[in-house]
Amino acid sequence: MEYNTQREQLKIADYGRNVAKLIEQCRQLPQKEERNKMAETIINVMAQVNPKVKERTDYRHTLWDHLMFMAGYDLDVDIPYDIHHEEPAQMHPNKINRNEGHIRYRHYGRALEDMIRAVAEMPEGEERTILTQQLANTMKRQYLQWNRDSVDDKLIEEQMEELSGGKLYLPKDFKFRDSQEYLDAMALAQAKKSASEAKKKKKKKKK
Repeated sequence: MEYNTQREQLKIADYGRNVAKLIEQCRQLPQKEERNKMAETIINVMAQVNPKVKERTDYRHTLWDHLMFMAGYDLDVDIPYDIHHEEPAQMHPNKINRNEGHIRYRHYGRALEDMIRAVAEMPEGEERTILTQQLANTMKRQYLQWNRDSVDDKLIEEQMEELSGGKLYLPKDFKFRDSQEYLDAMALAQAKKSASEAKKKKKKKKK
């Protein structure tokens, strides 16, 4: 079991640990296009879980400042604003129900389930449709991390509808990304991680 005292301190507590986990997942994506899409999704989720930030006229700029600060300015994505390299003032929004109880599907994790619920509360429109499609592919990627032998796209679609309370659904012409693309990306990420760990161990031995 993981206790709060054992976890890394949040840089901006107002967004919660789930957003921090999403940022870390985004950083680990191997393709920049994929990171760009997920970063945009995270920005929209941040606006949902912390609506008080919308009171600012330049709130999108503020969200990007906060995102990059939480990422330690180590996130290779295309940023639409000039980022302010300074510690942002802590905000104190109303308490948010973060659904700390039961996780319906553990292979997706609480962060992704929270993300689905946040997008489901957005007004219908092009932005929600795009985010829904991005979430579907993220669900597939998470599913493949849990079970690399097989994945049923129809099952992913049904589980998204279930987790969103029937509010999110995919267009009939939507096509999921090919499973092999995810498997190749995960293999590459694991190889990089192993190489990095081996390099660290080698440096320690030299000391």
